[in-house]
Amino acid sequence: MKKSRLLILAIIAVIGTILAPTTFALKKIEVQKPDLEEIRARVNNPNDRYYYPKLRKLYNRNDTVMTPEEYRYYYLGYLFQEDFNPYRVSEFSSVTDSLSYLAKHTKQECDTIIKYAELSLDDNPFDLKQMSFLIYALKEKRKDMRAKIWQYRLENILGAIKSTGTGEDADNAWYVISPAHEYALINAMNFTATGYNEVAPGIDYIAIERADGKPRRRNDKTPEGFFFNVKNLQEEYDRKFPDETGYDDAAVEEEIPAEQPAEESTETEISEEEAAEEEIVQQESTIEESTEEEESPLLQ
Repeated sequence: MKKSRLLILAIIAVIGTILAPTTFALKKIEVQKPDLEEIRARVNNPNDRYYYPKLRKLYNRNDTVMTPEEYRYYYLGYLFQEDFNPYRVSEFSSVTDSLSYLAKHTKQECDTIIKYAELSLDDNPFDLKQMSFLIYALKEKRKDMRAKIWQYRLENILGAIKSTGTGEDADNAWYVISPAHEYALINAMNFTATGYNEVAPGIDYIAIERADGKPRRRNDKTPEGFFFNVKNLQEEYDRKFPDETGYDDAAVEEEIPAEQPAEESTETEISEEEAAEEEIVQQESTIEESTEEEESPLLQ
């Protein structure tokens, strides 16, 4: 199944905005190409320590006790769960997406971000965009302990990706369970994606540049891009959704949208904020009509 260029470019525009407020400490970890058949067997074995319901229960505890190896099985093992869908988008994410383009947020807006980011993560636990935005809002509200727990989760999920390879060539490509995670990792490493190419079936190549826009130094050994393995996520998607036609890479060939400069007029800025707030109110009203009003079960 091919991924839409439009989908990828939209991800770049939003994820770059969301990940910016958070600094990630991606520590050096042991790199080993995953044996996905072994992972499949273990996460589906009720007698195994990596049985997926056990890992999920451990993950949902409000602490930081999970090991990097447990995160590796938790992340890659999600491929083989019945609710896995690499292209699923939560209905709640539209509310936080509307706020993601604002440079600053009020306390009320941060409360809205926290509420709907948690609801989104209930629906899709590996939505790293919502997770990083949640961390940002929790920090703005000085809910530091909850922010640290989510930061630990996010860093270890990204660490699980990095543990699968070096990303320097197709044979050592990083394994991801969602195309969006390619860009999340690149942004977390302080790079910006500048281009995409499917260099082989199931292998994506993302060209990069420094996030600060500065030219590469003469002795800079950083690769000009990174490789990602999406073969297994495509296979699982095709198995679960055989009637889906997929996306056509050739359908859209657009440049990555540039960040728009801020308007100098104060009146224009106020108008944009009011429009965003009005859109959020409408979205909240639509969602709450079909959803019982209750507090998110996360991190209570």
